[in-house]
Amino acid sequence: MSFDERAVLIAGASAGIGLEVARAFARHGADLALAARGAERLEAVAAELRTFGGRVEVIPTDVADPAACLALVSAAVERLGRLDVLVNNAGLHHRGPFGDHDPLAYAAMVDVNLRAPIVLTAAALPHLRATGGSVVNVGSLAGCLPLPEAAVYSATKAGLRTLSLALAGGLEGVRVSVVSPGPVATAFILDDLDSVGDITLAQPMSTPGDIAALVLACAADGRPERQQPRSSGLLAGLGATLPSLRRVLGPLMERRGRRVKERLRRAARER
Repeated sequence: MSFDERAVLIAGASAGIGLEVARAFARHGADLALAARGAERLEAVAAELRTFGGRVEVIPTDVADPAACLALVSAAVERLGRLDVLVNNAGLHHRGPFGDHDPLAYAAMVDVNLRAPIVLTAAALPHLRATGGSVVNVGSLAGCLPLPEAAVYSATKAGLRTLSLALAGGLEGVRVSVVSPGPVATAFILDDLDSVGDITLAQPMSTPGDIAALVLACAADGRPERQQPRSSGLLAGLGATLPSLRRVLGPLMERRGRRVKERLRRAARER
């Protein structure tokens, strides 16, 4: 894949999956506009990525604010001169049984995980049509099979997946894809192990680089959805279609997940 002289805007680019996506695009020749809330962290990322030779612009943004999303797209196009790829990766997760958090914390999850991609995609649409560009949304397998301990997160990712697939089939001039991973070895999970549902950790864990590769593949070919790992995507699909299967397999997967969680805790203590 080559993204030479292509302009890529990445929301949620300062760590985890977003950082690896930015690195992958930089290695493949893209010019980048990086967005996240923390300006200092973004500047450090930009300094690293400029060593690949491309242009890297830093645009600190809180995507929970719709007006800030509009300003982000305008700034990215103004600084890079065009827009070829939009990656919606910013994410927020307050884990635990529904009702354990302030109601406004749930509203914030909807703002970041679902409303922001909608606003950013709509704002970017004229620019992406001008270049025949792509939108890649980073979803979750929780959007394919909802998790009780992540009800609102699952709802936002299901909404993002539905949006992506609807646009993929009906949006003229722009390709839209969703990447739906299971658990990924980032601080998003590893620094919050006690709150992560056991069933989540029963799945094989991917690396941020694994997911970045899928994001670039979708940007290149426009496939509507890629899931990682494929076995978990298949199981999620079966579980959504056959709820009885989940009732049978759920306890087994939870026991497996508890064993994985304990191994991860031991590894953290030994570091």
